[in-house]
Amino acid sequence: MGSLFLWKSDMSQSAVKLDVSADNCHPMFRNAPSGLEFNKLRKRLIRHTREALETYSMVVPKPTGSRPKWLIGLSGGKDSYGLMALLLDLKWRGLLDVDLLACNLDQGQPNFPKHILPDWLELNGIEHRIEYRDTYSIVKEKVPEGATYCALCSRLRRGNLYRIAREEGCDALVLGHHREDILETFFMNLFHGGKLAAMPPKLLNDEKDLLVLRPLSFCAEDDLAKFAAAMNFPIIPCDLCGSQDGLQRNVMKNMIAEIEQRMPGRKDTMIRALGNANPSHLLDTELFDFGGLN
Repeated sequence: MGSLFLWKSDMSQSAVKLDVSADNCHPMFRNAPSGLEFNKLRKRLIRHTREALETYSMVVPKPTGSRPKWLIGLSGGKDSYGLMALLLDLKWRGLLDVDLLACNLDQGQPNFPKHILPDWLELNGIEHRIEYRDTYSIVKEKVPEGATYCALCSRLRRGNLYRIAREEGCDALVLGHHREDILETFFMNLFHGGKLAAMPPKLLNDEKDLLVLRPLSFCAEDDLAKFAAAMNFPIIPCDLCGSQDGLQRNVMKNMIAEIEQRMPGRKDTMIRALGNANPSHLLDTELFDFGGLN
């Protein structure tokens, strides 16, 4: 675990008691619900976020001794709002010693409400950068009628976020992908890509100069949706890929939801399985030397 990830005393993560009172939190939480159910939800999300940060050593100390700086991709959806809030909450409590910069990439989608995110960020005193790049027109021009927009849209968005991270001197790009996103990607690769792969919680980009982090890897999508509703985040829906029907990711989402309904707890089991691979019991000769067995 990186030395910049701060814990309260020597207690284990499960034993740490978090004070969620209104006078001991980031200003974003000043109007948050005070009921028992919300506090349990908030603590659970904080616990899962801290677990991912620690398990995958996401906070990497800099040789200069200065704090790492993270660029938070803020789309305006429930997951990125939740990511921003949880990281700010941890930072406020002295549990995450990094500098955070929120970034929204305005991709030129029609009817995109440009004022919502800047107003919300200013209201909550969050350092941010709003960047305009018309990738919407490129996607509409390049993707054939009836094909899905997600792949190209995602590549263009990621490329711009990498550029912005470099311009701002950031060490990592931090994204709001959660447990279900990882499971859906795994099954898409299994059924359609013929490989065992998912979204890694921590990744070094191809240029080897930026980390890509997913601190919500253990957080449930349903918890994030409840959290966003309780916090009254101003959600901005996606009018591009979000408006398309028949996406394979949606098929995977429905399949996983049906499995969970039939056998409650399977999502947690599956996400644990992705961190518990046994190469000698798979078929990949690159991962295990079957020829060396005598």
